[in-house]
Amino acid sequence: MKFTLMKNHTFLFLAIFFAFSACNNPSNEKPNILLILVDDMGWSDIGCYGGEVETPNLDRLAAQGIRFTQMHNTSKCFPSRATLLTGIYAQQCGYDKSYKQPIRNAVTLGEVLQTAGYRTLWAGKHHGVETPVDRGFDRYFGLREGASNHFNPGLQREGEAKPAQKRPDRPFFIDHEKYQPFTPDKDFYTTDYFTKYALSWLDEYKDEEKPFFLYMAYTAPHDPLMAWPEDIAKYKGKYLEGYEAIRTKRYAQQREMGLIDEQFLLSKETYDAWSSLSDSMKQVEDLKMAVYSAMIDRVDQKIGELLKKIEDMGERENTLVLFMSDNGSSSEVVNIPGDGKIGTLGQWTSLGRNWANVSNTPYRYYKNYSYEGGICTPMIVHWPNGIKANNTFSNFSGHFIDIMATLVDISGAEYPQKFNNQKIVPMQGVSLLPILKGGDVVRGKPLFWQWSRGKAVREGKWKIVAHGKDAQWDLYNMEEDPTETANLAKIHPEIVTRMNDLFIAWQKENEQWN
Repeated sequence: MKFTLMKNHTFLFLAIFFAFSACNNPSNEKPNILLILVDDMGWSDIGCYGGEVETPNLDRLAAQGIRFTQMHNTSKCFPSRATLLTGIYAQQCGYDKSYKQPIRNAVTLGEVLQTAGYRTLWAGKHHGVETPVDRGFDRYFGLREGASNHFNPGLQREGEAKPAQKRPDRPFFIDHEKYQPFTPDKDFYTTDYFTKYALSWLDEYKDEEKPFFLYMAYTAPHDPLMAWPEDIAKYKGKYLEGYEAIRTKRYAQQREMGLIDEQFLLSKETYDAWSSLSDSMKQVEDLKMAVYSAMIDRVDQKIGELLKKIEDMGERENTLVLFMSDNGSSSEVVNIPGDGKIGTLGQWTSLGRNWANVSNTPYRYYKNYSYEGGICTPMIVHWPNGIKANNTFSNFSGHFIDIMATLVDISGAEYPQKFNNQKIVPMQGVSLLPILKGGDVVRGKPLFWQWSRGKAVREGKWKIVAHGKDAQWDLYNMEEDPTETANLAKIHPEIVTRMNDLFIAWQKENEQWN
């Protein structure tokens, strides 16, 4: 009897000890989450995806984490952001055609993660009409619109040029407080101030036991092309080599680092011949790309400040970082009269089709297209406590709908069936956590895209895609031809027919939510 009693006490002690150890083991804690989204950035712009832009902080995250080669957005900013925020398609939450109405049929990442005990923070762009603090976020600072002047979104300041802008009344918010117009101090620059507020929140909440979810929704490098002179100076003159030379170098770098293999053929170029440009136009094109690169460089600098703050808090190991872009580089050109000084607050300049083609190397087309140049985003995932292998690549075909499923899985949150007593759309994505742990994920249903004149379906290795009101479907084998160079629609019409039926069925399914 004495022996049995002692043995039972021993088992009880061990059970308590291991339970206590598990509770105090950082690897079993809910991770902090830093979700970073940039605006209109191409697939090849940052260093770890083949670009010449100096992005040491992102490169370091990639070297210690996973790079995805086939992660996808929607090809347009506001549908992408709504999809990322809700885990359902833009067609299901009312953001497939316009952003000028509340998100419906959905919960947000903030609302879900709050139920799991997270402090929820959002700095940057919300391309919608609802204020983030009314949709699950404890704090918010940023632009509640599409794009603004990066140096001064509001009224002209004394001693400065008139700010180039579409409208001077783009609304900014600090939590619930609305500023319209928002005329900031002269040291204002969007990337800097979005980060400044985020850093202040990390300081404010550093001693609480809650994990944090910080959503950094930068507006760079979306036009207008504007950057600090010292950042521009690092790149001015670098792009006088021309479109072909830069694109060829990027492609070679991607191959050398193992990001892509021989199946990723360099798609046919769509830029003008550099030799056809006048010397003065070459100078303009060089400066445009220099400013664009400077904007990305500045984002990386600020990401570095965030990572340093998190490390100083002792939270580096247990913070999941995700980095993505909301669509491919943009060929759109906005023409607004200004003072002609490219890169400054007085001139709205757009990147244009030629450099956008380079930015999306090795893919075809740009923002607004459902070809890979429009929908494929770089994605870096870094999480020391959670990722099994470092400096690895995943060719899993992912989509922004997968981020909600992944964060629900990682945080232990529950995705509800109803919100505010209203039925909501079930999660559409799959969790990527098994990939982070070194395993595989099998998607049980196709992926869909539809924005403006573009549409696509991806099922396994097959993708159908079209652009234009009456355009016929192209068909590509994405395992053998990931850059969409060989259209197989005439060879396999039966596959096109079957996948078109899937697309029509998806459209009809979405009608119940409209």
